[in-house]
Amino acid sequence: MKNMAALSGRQPATAPVAGAPASGVATGARPVPGAAVPVAGSTATDLSTRDRVTQLLLERGATTAAQLGSALGLSPAAIRRHLDAMLADGDVVAREQTVRGSRGRGRPAKVFVLTDAARGRCGTHHYDNIATAALRWISRNGGSVAVEAFAADQVAALEDRCRAAMEDAGDDPLARAEALAGALTAEGYAANASTIASGGQLCQHHCPVAHVAAEFPQLCEAETAVISRLVGTHVQRLATIAHGDGVCTTHIPAQPGRAQSGRTVTTVRTDR
Repeated sequence: MKNMAALSGRQPATAPVAGAPASGVATGARPVPGAAVPVAGSTATDLSTRDRVTQLLLERGATTAAQLGSALGLSPAAIRRHLDAMLADGDVVAREQTVRGSRGRGRPAKVFVLTDAARGRCGTHHYDNIATAALRWISRNGGSVAVEAFAADQVAALEDRCRAAMEDAGDDPLARAEALAGALTAEGYAANASTIASGGQLCQHHCPVAHVAAEFPQLCEAETAVISRLVGTHVQRLATIAHGDGVCTTHIPAQPGRAQSGRTVTTVRTDR
């Protein structure tokens, strides 16, 4: 939600300072949001690779070491070294991969997810306290109805922009979901759409107001209503970043009488 992103204070990255030291941080200069801070024993190459790992995890959500290594062209030992360092620094956490349906023998593979602190350094949560305080004031003085009205107003402009971008998408909900994923990606949501056995799925790998929405789910509800109107059918939110999931996932039920092609349509590459 771009307007809410403005409320949460996202700031543009500062341009590199001419004559800055090789570490990439000029003496006395303000660090660029999302940039790795040099630490003892880290090389410029190490930090650059970890920035790329961070970006992949931001876009994809929960990802295995093998998937990260493959995407970056790194050996298992090399990607493990970087992940171990990020675990030690508190930038990622590891957990067992969720497996739907039957699975083979052995334990599920570990997946890695960015911590809230790491997401915050990507410049996504500045001034969250102010945004949350403002919504608390609205809630105290106007009640939940006022919060809902505020949330709906914030996503109205996003809905208009996405609708314009989807003008040629046709009437099929899955085709519209694919077009919507492209529109949301242009808005900074790192979204993708795919067909699955039960219909379709829209995933958003980034949320600019996740911390605020954790306390005020009306923001997520307003966004879900926008997705439903733009896709042209009832949808169901299965997961949200605001409530601790790696990805915001919206299910689009199969339409009666429509055969599912089984193909996957993606706007942003994801193994999710």
